[in-house]
Amino acid sequence: MRGLRIFRIATWCLIAALGAWLVLSKGVLPIGKDVAPVSGGQVERAVGKPFKLVSHSGRTVDNASLKGKPYLAFFGFTHCPDICPTTLFELTDLMSELGPAADRFNVAFITVDPERDSQELLRTYMTSFDPRIMALRGTPEQTQTTVKAFAAYARKVPTDGGSYTMDHTAGVYLMDADGDFKGTLDMHEPREVRLRKIRSLVD
Repeated sequence: MRGLRIFRIATWCLIAALGAWLVLSKGVLPIGKDVAPVSGGQVERAVGKPFKLVSHSGRTVDNASLKGKPYLAFFGFTHCPDICPTTLFELTDLMSELGPAADRFNVAFITVDPERDSQELLRTYMTSFDPRIMALRGTPEQTQTTVKAFAAYARKVPTDGGSYTMDHTAGVYLMDADGDFKGTLDMHEPREVRLRKIRSLVD
């Protein structure tokens, strides 16, 4: 009986270890790395691949045009009931506290719902937040390419009444001036932690 109990404990420990490994190796956001191995011994970025979108003001924005200045990138959509507007308000508040330092980085809100989020709607929506935050949209194909460029996730989820919502990655990506992934900003983290991460990115 005691031997059976030890066997069960060992089995559960093995399952737990395997689960932890799967989470770390297959998570939505890369942990501590922004490159992935490819053939020939070379490496390829897992986060920060090429993309091309249009801002709510009509300017073309891509990964190349963002280089030279650190930036924060966040996926969402205007019909989002809570997480998206809350994150944008939090970013607006953090930028206000950072003062002039907030001019030293860009912030991009990337819609995963181009079907409903027209340029005009995004222009109106963004008036509620810091004017330095740009909303970006593209065609469905460009949007999917951008989601993949950040190793992110976005999926349309049908709702009652024939409408839909969007399930998507909620973290804020921290990208340096070279377009390299430096980590994420979690709005559940203490305020000082978030401020420290942004200051570290800018400095």
